[in-house]
Amino acid sequence: MDPFPVSDAAKRYRADLLDFMDEWVYPAEAVYERQMLESADPHHHPAVMEELKAEARRRGLWNLFHPHPEWGPGLTNLEYAPLAEIMGRSVHLAPEACNCSAPDTGNMEVLTLFGTDEHKEKYLRPLLDGTIRSAFAMTEPDVASSDATNIQLRMDRDGDEYVLNGRKWFASNAMHKNCAVLIVMGKTDPDAPAHRQQSMMVVPIDAPGISLVRNLPVFGYTDREGHAEIEFTDVRVPARDLLKGEGEGFAISQARLGPGRIHHCMRAIGMAERALEMLCQRADSRVTFGAPLSERANIQDWIAEARIEIEMTRLLTLKAAWMMDTVGNKEARTEIAAIKIAAPRMALEIVDRAIQVHGGGGVTDDFPLASAWAHLRTLRLADGPDEVHKRAIALWELRKHREPGMTSAWTGSRP
Repeated sequence: MDPFPVSDAAKRYRADLLDFMDEWVYPAEAVYERQMLESADPHHHPAVMEELKAEARRRGLWNLFHPHPEWGPGLTNLEYAPLAEIMGRSVHLAPEACNCSAPDTGNMEVLTLFGTDEHKEKYLRPLLDGTIRSAFAMTEPDVASSDATNIQLRMDRDGDEYVLNGRKWFASNAMHKNCAVLIVMGKTDPDAPAHRQQSMMVVPIDAPGISLVRNLPVFGYTDREGHAEIEFTDVRVPARDLLKGEGEGFAISQARLGPGRIHHCMRAIGMAERALEMLCQRADSRVTFGAPLSERANIQDWIAEARIEIEMTRLLTLKAAWMMDTVGNKEARTEIAAIKIAAPRMALEIVDRAIQVHGGGGVTDDFPLASAWAHLRTLRLADGPDEVHKRAIALWELRKHREPGMTSAWTGSRP
């Protein structure tokens, strides 16, 4: 019995998406790799991606992430979570094919919630149509960005404009051929309270003064969408492109990151499921010392532990999604932080064991495991490193025991 029932519409999307993966996405993986290799351009936009996007749209598997019925199917976090898991099984193809890839998903939600009518017409609609891409510029190379109050990029008001100066890096998607717009977080008032100093602005990527310094490889991989280091030198942005208002950067971040973490974690679970399948298939097909690897006790132990860890992590993630839908992001903050730690860590362990079973082949590009490992290891830093989330969980837990009357949003129990 499903502990988190969802609508019949969500179940139909799941069935349709599984068919799309089997009939289109998995067969396209080899085509994608060949087209990328032949192009000799790490940021090439291969033709097969546009074919996948057209087919996904034809099947109605488009903008599945968007919770607002005006812009998407209107699924809840709980209903979308299993779809994100399915797309995570082919993380370099399926999310973009369905127009559900980060950071566009978060940026589209920000523009939906806080963008002006001009922003929605100029950027949100093309993003929803899949004709442009976007990047989110928050992390900086010269400060510890795990504490976002450290952010130094200046946004100084000058009449009807703001002037931006500073440097960002790991602006994922900024190297994509279709990237047209950045959402930038910077400091508008260094004298305000710590969490009211930062603001967010909508900035076209081709604005004068913006320089894409370099792409940042990840464990030697050059991701097609790129992770850019960006220099802002006297970049002038109209004041009307400030989102929500001065000092609202942190409030916007919280609205953006909650759903994004559900998406990341469910995609990680999808990667773990696929890695476990590959582990089992390889263990059955390889013989050492007179017996299949799958008959070895340690391999069976790995398989059993993987299944247990996947199921526990999935349930925790679905609980977080359910709580976000029913009691809100603030009440679900412990669960959201917990899954951001648990899901990448779990998936990394399973992918690592799958690599081990594949032997030397596991660390090559003949299999998707090495790339998946690099992606997942990076996820332990993206949207805040594990240590920041652990600190937050510990502080909330301590607060429950220090402040009489606090209850759990899940059980209603008091410590």
